[in-house]
Amino acid sequence: MPIVSLPVIWIIFIDIIAWTFFHLFISAICMRLPLAFFLKDRLLFQVFSWEKSGELWQRLFRVKTWKGFLIDGTIFLKKGYSKKGLHGTRLNDLKIFAAETKRAELTHWLSILPAPLFFLWNPLWAGWVMILYAFLFNLPIIIVQRYNRGRIAAITA
Repeated sequence: MPIVSLPVIWIIFIDIIAWTFFHLFISAICMRLPLAFFLKDRLLFQVFSWEKSGELWQRLFRVKTWKGFLIDGTIFLKKGYSKKGLHGTRLNDLKIFAAETKRAELTHWLSILPAPLFFLWNPLWAGWVMILYAFLFNLPIIIVQRYNRGRIAAITA
């Protein structure tokens, strides 16, 4: 049972505004993190051997067939590093691209976290829909980042 009882139209409006706020706020915070933070090897962003340099994601989800349809979030913030394509083929270019995949992955993991807050004003079933939305919206992007980073790691190793 929600803490606040509102008409359905207001709940839908608040859900849209809240998700927009959370996505943009989290993105803005992650954009402010220095590139050096993402250039370091951290456990969270490690490409694991079981990922087979990203090929696991291709085999399980056929990433190559749909990743081009994803919208790069940099178009909304009008700044950032577009990951639609490589910005060069030198080793440094590849390292920066890999670092930016880490930034994007962190952004989308963090974007899942606000989902439980939606239980505060949504009916129980709609709260679960918001949880489902958070995962369905963010996990494909996380998978693409891990796929791309695995491929880059195989090249730069």
